[in-house]
Amino acid sequence: MARQASKTKDEAKKPRARNARPKIERAALKLFIHEGIDAATTREIAEKAGVSEGALYRHYKGKDELALSLFMETHNRLGAMMAEALSGDGNLDEKVLSAVTAYCELADEDFLLFSFHLVSLNRFLPYDKRREDDPVSITEKIIASLMQEGVIPKGDPALKAAMALGVVMQAGQNKIYNRLPGPLSQHAEAMARAVLCVLKSE
Repeated sequence: MARQASKTKDEAKKPRARNARPKIERAALKLFIHEGIDAATTREIAEKAGVSEGALYRHYKGKDELALSLFMETHNRLGAMMAEALSGDGNLDEKVLSAVTAYCELADEDFLLFSFHLVSLNRFLPYDKRREDDPVSITEKIIASLMQEGVIPKGDPALKAAMALGVVMQAGQNKIYNRLPGPLSQHAEAMARAVLCVLKSE
């Protein structure tokens, strides 16, 4: 009893950790990827981050909100990136290379966060309302425009978008599982050529 009271007193005296949020997010990413979101606990996240569990709750309602926030951070960046790359200047080959390169650079910039997004797609996408600015919708819209302009053969924009995105996403998956060496950016040109083959197919 005395030991418990002493522990509580010590915790009360413990100063708040500075810059707790980024520490919490990095710790959570590692646990979510290696143990899974369901298996990880807020206590484990806090311990790995070197902060109190209360510090985590000051920033997030719980691990589910934390996980969704980390997922959407990358998802929204991908949407903006795709829109900028595919709507920019240049011919089709240049736009595709720009988009694939941007995707690879995002992966190499923070592979832990990128990996979490990629392995969590099945969990979070069903709950993300279809928007005009999500990566898939942007890709479908641009492909539809290219078809209407006669730049690529007519077809189903949704299918072409799925196939094109599959080229880069599967490469990303293989890198997560150590089946693809080096930074993802070194494979950008090869992936861009594969995406172009998909887009130009009948």
